[in-house]
Amino acid sequence: MASVANSRLKSVSYAKYGYIFIFPFFIAFFIFQLYPLVLTLYYSLQEYTMGQNLVTFQFETIGPNFIGLENFRNVFLNASEPSGILNAFKNTIIMWGCNFIPQICLSLLCAAWFTDKRLRVPGQGIFKILIFLPNVLTASSIAILFTSLFDKTGIINVFLMSQLGVIDTQYDFLRSTAWTRGLVSFIQTWMWYGNTMISLISGILGINESLFEASEIDGCTSSQTFFKVTIPCIQPIMVYTLITSIIGGLQLYDVPKLLSTDQKGAPGYTVQTVTMYITDKVFGGGTQDYGKAGAAATLLFIATCILSAIVFYILRDEDEVAQKKYIKKQRKLAKQGNKVSGGLQI
Repeated sequence: MASVANSRLKSVSYAKYGYIFIFPFFIAFFIFQLYPLVLTLYYSLQEYTMGQNLVTFQFETIGPNFIGLENFRNVFLNASEPSGILNAFKNTIIMWGCNFIPQICLSLLCAAWFTDKRLRVPGQGIFKILIFLPNVLTASSIAILFTSLFDKTGIINVFLMSQLGVIDTQYDFLRSTAWTRGLVSFIQTWMWYGNTMISLISGILGINESLFEASEIDGCTSSQTFFKVTIPCIQPIMVYTLITSIIGGLQLYDVPKLLSTDQKGAPGYTVQTVTMYITDKVFGGGTQDYGKAGAAATLLFIATCILSAIVFYILRDEDEVAQKKYIKKQRKLAKQGNKVSGGLQI
């Protein structure tokens, strides 16, 4: 009897309590993320505009009259113009690439530096805090800071003119395409490479120590250990970092919005991102076109999914894929063998 009671106690599952703890997350997800996503898709397939005249409060919607892909066609009507969606996608990809490449390089360098036991870097905690600190600050406050620094009357111009004497007249950095894009990329790199570094450090610390000991016994240098042992072992973390960077980069909004002198992507729409294009369609004109903005947001979601799928495919573990194919093939052969023998097994 005691053994039966013990077996019953062991069979009790406490998984339901875990579901209770994560239930608030699912509530918040459905209300603040999934529902707006579905609603955006619905708006993209309907004519939904709202005027700014508060007296008549123009609210035009087709309602049951489904217009399908008309909003998507309107998005691509003037897509090749400087204010079009294709230029917004191009600007977003350029600024994301210019900040992600140095970001991942700096993060890998710092992660390898802090985890290398041969170096034994003193004061690692302080360095990590200082590197991660910009990520704690809000992007809008940092953008406002850099706007005041690089304005025509900002401290950079004052320093170059009065202290160094490099320039004779005030230079308008924020009206230069190269400078504005460069500032956006620099701010994004400076803000996020600390967060990426922490993720990579956690991945490196999870590698089995015996691999590093074996490489050291074999006489590998630090660079050889890094490229032959560390990089292959942290490939899942690299995939995670790249995917999250793509998602965040395609949603870039606050920094270029505040650095742009006209809040629309100046100079010449060269820093207008896709999210700025979407908000401009809703809040930038006399008529708030929620249907067109919803279509652009849907296209952004599709582009994010496609790029993420490409990253997963390129950085997939080929050994794991080959093993899954082998197991699948063996199961198929086993089923065929059972059919031939009539399903009888001895």
